[in-house]
Amino acid sequence: MAQALSSKPTARISSIFIYPIKSCRGISVSQAPITPTGCRWDRQWLVVNNKGRAYTQRVEPKLALVEVELPNEAFSEGWEPTNSSYMVLKAPGMNVLKVSLSKPCRTTDGVSVWEWSGSALDEGDEASQWFSNYLGKPSWLVRFNTASETRPVEPGYAPGHSTLFSDMYPYMLLSQGSMDALNKLLREPIPVNRFRPNILVDGCESFAEDLWTEFKINKFTFQGVKLCSRCKVPTINQESGIAGPEPNETLKKFRSDNVLRPTQKQRGKVYFGQNLVWKDSFTEGKGKIIKVGDPIYVLRKVSSANEAAA
Repeated sequence: MAQALSSKPTARISSIFIYPIKSCRGISVSQAPITPTGCRWDRQWLVVNNKGRAYTQRVEPKLALVEVELPNEAFSEGWEPTNSSYMVLKAPGMNVLKVSLSKPCRTTDGVSVWEWSGSALDEGDEASQWFSNYLGKPSWLVRFNTASETRPVEPGYAPGHSTLFSDMYPYMLLSQGSMDALNKLLREPIPVNRFRPNILVDGCESFAEDLWTEFKINKFTFQGVKLCSRCKVPTINQESGIAGPEPNETLKKFRSDNVLRPTQKQRGKVYFGQNLVWKDSFTEGKGKIIKVGDPIYVLRKVSSANEAAA
């Protein structure tokens, strides 16, 4: 493993995105409090069916059109909601829904997302009716029950770490250079919202993030855990909810495992972005916030994507 201690920043954060409800629209913020399970508020909520199974854009692409708003002060460190603090939801053809950020009291069991199942906090009948009407089928909005539940990440990659309702890991990082390289190959360029990163960085070469195994964002140390394998979601236009063949068809040509990782086990996957955990998240102290403009200092990296974990 190559050492890459650098006194100069390799890149800087250009955007931060929070997705409060899994598979619904994200929020671009100038700063975000960080926690061991991800940016605060990120994938804290989930829409489920009558069996408690998660709805995602893979099956319900209309979720892409659900706009989510949180109070601006929700992204300040140490802020706690009051009885008048709400998450506001908007969607085509729907009235505005206000969901109280003060803790709901009803617990529901048998909620599941991918391999995990457990209890969650039910956001109530009004939210259930809103999503049921919007999706045209019985639906419930639930919140991760951080008081009683833990959802570990893959122990073979980041033992001891956990996440909320995100697909795999607490954080996902992507570089603007990688977006630019992809868009040069596409007939119609696409926006970064197709890939739903938490952290977008700029100033580094395309796909440099593939190689980062340990780096600092300002003073915080993150670990690049594994390359992010992509599903159907990047093919869904986030403005219309309509899927097409791109960018996955193009990604298969130059970002598949047989191209990037020829000596590794072939799984038929394509990779775009890097999954992260926050390494020093268990230390005490204040100021646990990342901001647009924060520098990235790479501490360790591998020499090629073939050596990266995936």
